[in-house]
Amino acid sequence: MGIGRRIAQARKLRGLTQQQLADRVPCSKSLIAQVERGHKPATQALVAAVARTLGVGLGRLTGQPYHEGREEQVHCGIPEIRRALLSWDLPDEDLLPPPLEQLRLDVRCASDLGRRAQFAQLTAMLPGLLEELTRAAHFSDGSPCDEVFGLLAEAYTGVTAIAYTFGYFDLRSLAMDRVMWAAHSSQDRLRVARTYWQRSTLFLATAAYDKGLSLLDRVRQEIGEDLGRLNAAELSVLGAAHLRSAIFAARAADRQTAFEHVEHAREAARVIGRDANHYGLEFGPSNVAMHAVAVAVEMCDGGEAIRLAGSSDFPATVAPVRLGHYYIDVARGWLYHGDRQKSFDMLLAARRTAPQQTRNHPMVHETVRAISTLKRRRSRELSDFARWLGLP
Repeated sequence: MGIGRRIAQARKLRGLTQQQLADRVPCSKSLIAQVERGHKPATQALVAAVARTLGVGLGRLTGQPYHEGREEQVHCGIPEIRRALLSWDLPDEDLLPPPLEQLRLDVRCASDLGRRAQFAQLTAMLPGLLEELTRAAHFSDGSPCDEVFGLLAEAYTGVTAIAYTFGYFDLRSLAMDRVMWAAHSSQDRLRVARTYWQRSTLFLATAAYDKGLSLLDRVRQEIGEDLGRLNAAELSVLGAAHLRSAIFAARAADRQTAFEHVEHAREAARVIGRDANHYGLEFGPSNVAMHAVAVAVEMCDGGEAIRLAGSSDFPATVAPVRLGHYYIDVARGWLYHGDRQKSFDMLLAARRTAPQQTRNHPMVHETVRAISTLKRRRSRELSDFARWLGLP
């Protein structure tokens, strides 16, 4: 069952007509009808708005988490991760924590697995690492303790990435609470600001765009907008806040504000002069170019998305998890632009770059369903791809 059929099912259970749902979202009745029939792919903005209007969880409409025998190592590892999150204040006092240098290396390894979208390996690593970091945080004091809490916040961030990718929305909220606690305990104001940036994604999922923008405003006010006075790490957090604000504005159909935020971020990236990775933000010229495309896609402007994508050339150092998401966005752009073959080509590029991420992204499922519906004859390659996703 696709998102459209799930929307129709949830709408009928609430006793609403298509017109009544459209009035409450708000959007056109035609859009609701086309999405429900599968003639038009649902956007992330529409799915979030419908979920909020109908009072259902996002996973109820996307069908996540997807199982069907895929990524079993991830799904089987979720209970262990959940237990590690729940025991945040219950360290094993009979065991000594590893040396700080070993914890640094392990967190760096976990972060690299996240960058490369290798979520099965990350899921296997995180429960033990979280337990070790929890012990270290409770048995340390002074500046080493601050650093351990910073490492713990970074490890918890790995949980949020897994939960987001695979659709464990309750786990994502729980992990975000742990990130906030560890970040504040680290006494690092930039890590706290980065955490507010991270927390804002929860408001995207609930279509609470005003709340998300308010939180991001707080980040920018905390750091300041005088680029000449900011160091590279501060510029990264500020630029990332502008990029996330651009997505919020695009979801709210405020085109001018969205691209204004992109330009502010572009100026911060120009000052940095390169792709950086402060606090795992991957901020720099490449990230700005990717977000410009994403903004156009969020507003269903396929022509602008393709124009912007055509002028982008990324270095080999770009994280696969970011590049895979970019290809998914470009695929949606080509679909809105009316070129189904190029849309599918971009999905194949996303699969080559970040397969676990691609297979579990609801917009990939929607794009493939739309291509299949619109094509007169489904190719063998498209059929194989649909089976790989677990689609009937």
